[in-house]
Amino acid sequence: MAGAVHIAVPLLDMKRYHKLLAGASWMAEYGDPDTDDWEEFLYKYSPYHNIDAKRDNYPNVLLTTSTRDDRVHPAHARKMVKKLWDLGEGKNWSVFYYENIEGGHGGAADSKQEAFMTSLSYDFMWRALTSTIPKNE
Repeated sequence: MAGAVHIAVPLLDMKRYHKLLAGASWMAEYGDPDTDDWEEFLYKYSPYHNIDAKRDNYPNVLLTTSTRDDRVHPAHARKMVKKLWDLGEGKNWSVFYYENIEGGHGGAADSKQEAFMTSLSYDFMWRALTSTIPKNE
């Protein structure tokens, strides 16, 4: 298992993706969750729906998104963080979240923000992989 994962501007809830922002335009590519597509294949790769609550360990996770992402709604990241926090209470994984209030689908509005997001990710990875990141207690 990986020691750390950075998930940036993610599409995670495949049951409701088509109800948020540009999601409806992706149904030809991903499938329609309001049809048999959900049971046949979408459920199998919907990260939000495949978190295993019985696991005691998951990698350290940093989720980042942008409030102004006009493609993938920030609700995907927000919901995933909430679910991981709730399921991870008292378990051995840490979940961190950063939402840039500017930017777009790339997560940053300019070079300064991009540099910040990159350093945030590298700092998280370094701390997670060298075991200097706090764990849930």
